[in-house]
Amino acid sequence: MATIETRTSDNGEKSYRVKVRLKGYPAQSATFDRLTDAKKWASATESAIREGRHFKTAEAKKHTMAEMVDRYIKDVLPTKPKQAKKQQQQLEWWKVKIGAYALADVTPAMIVQYRDELASGETYRGGQRSPATVVRYMAALSHAFTIAVNEWQWLEDSPMRKVKKPKESRGRVRFLDDGERERFLSACQQSSNQWLYLCVILALSTGMRQGELMGLKWQDVNLKDGFIILHETKNGERRRVPLAGHGLELLREHAKVRRLDTDLLFPGNIHKDKPIDLRKPFENALKAAEICDFHWHDLRHCTASYLAMNGASLAEIAEVLGHKTLAMVKRYAHLSDGHVSNVVASMNAKIFGGV
Repeated sequence: MATIETRTSDNGEKSYRVKVRLKGYPAQSATFDRLTDAKKWASATESAIREGRHFKTAEAKKHTMAEMVDRYIKDVLPTKPKQAKKQQQQLEWWKVKIGAYALADVTPAMIVQYRDELASGETYRGGQRSPATVVRYMAALSHAFTIAVNEWQWLEDSPMRKVKKPKESRGRVRFLDDGERERFLSACQQSSNQWLYLCVILALSTGMRQGELMGLKWQDVNLKDGFIILHETKNGERRRVPLAGHGLELLREHAKVRRLDTDLLFPGNIHKDKPIDLRKPFENALKAAEICDFHWHDLRHCTASYLAMNGASLAEIAEVLGHKTLAMVKRYAHLSDGHVSNVVASMNAKIFGGV
């Protein structure tokens, strides 16, 4: 129920103080210069309280974007150690741009404005940000809003729900053809770095990410049965990686000369508890093999591509690479057309063979 109290100042000006009291809710009050505004506020506030909207709106006016970002960095990011550093950087960008605004004043249009500014800006290397990078920035902010809505009750809804993400380009598929692979492996064998060839062979034969490979410890490698257990992966789940063929043979030889002062398979020369940096030897081998537009992560694309061309299904490729869904491996589907054709031909032969 709402009550309106009229007040008169010393100079004769009137104001109207409104109090809204509903059983089970704290009293709400506000002061207006016009009686009509006071009545409108009273009616709207009563309706909002009954519908459960009022206090969420009040919280959104009470907290700023900067407060949301700071709390998210403090309370949520520690639970995501792998993404913490990168996402903090992304959230700090948003904080600089719109941190001073109350959450109630952050609109989809405002986010669109800075989304476009982000897209047109330059990276620290001087290049333009890709749509994929913009999507990552937006995803970090979106999750912060989701937590603020669902857990902290600071907002009724996330403004990100009405903001369109840039369309990402199709996933890169760069793999070495037979000639390139032969030249590159030969260059790796001739490298001054004794471990480059082994690491490249393991990357090609297992599909492990660079971080997974370089972080390997001997206690996670089973040379007898031929597999590796990855405890720290991008999707947060343990993964069993099969070892076979040339890669397994090389790793068994490597185990015979392993260093005993560290658990790492490939420790650095100066810091034994940190993996070796193969960036320069890798680049030199590419140059020697006359291969352009190729990065270490493309070794993983090679694995997936070779699997597809040798008849592996998308589900099998996803399992080898450690993807939870098939979405990330659909980029290789065109390479397995022959396998698909064989499956279709086999089905038709079985169904219509007697016709």
